[in-house]
Amino acid sequence: MGKPLAEGDKAPAFTLPRDGGGTVSLSDYKGRKLVLYFYPKADTPGCTQEAIAFSGLKQRFTRAGTEVLGVSADPVKKQDKFKAKYDLTIALGSDETLKMLEDYGVWAEKSMYGRKYMGVLRATFLIGADGRIARIWPKVKVEGHADEVLEAAKAI
Repeated sequence: MGKPLAEGDKAPAFTLPRDGGGTVSLSDYKGRKLVLYFYPKADTPGCTQEAIAFSGLKQRFTRAGTEVLGVSADPVKKQDKFKAKYDLTIALGSDETLKMLEDYGVWAEKSMYGRKYMGVLRATFLIGADGRIARIWPKVKVEGHADEVLEAAKAI
């Protein structure tokens, strides 16, 4: 793994399978701002709260010229169930290969109850219309996060 991504870096390109079938790529958002948020596991409390918050603000993000894409290592089938269960309005990408997760530095060792394991870090990247990373939230606290990201998106 290379050096961690920093604000101002060109966002790493990706193409992922997405909810509802088909694929989603960074190039799909060319010329628009993109909120790329990574979450550990679909249909868990924090991830559900975060996805509902971003979905609830989708129209405001759209008015700010910004798209939202959530990404985890969950298979598409699980993403589809998650999206349907909570009426999510945002796009969800699946990276079972872990390549994109590694490219963005969010596949890492985690620890819970003294047990170490590999998993997805909860992090968010705001990518400007120029394809560069405008802002990074490396350790997301779910409460109020989507609102904070919306304000940052409006500011760029």
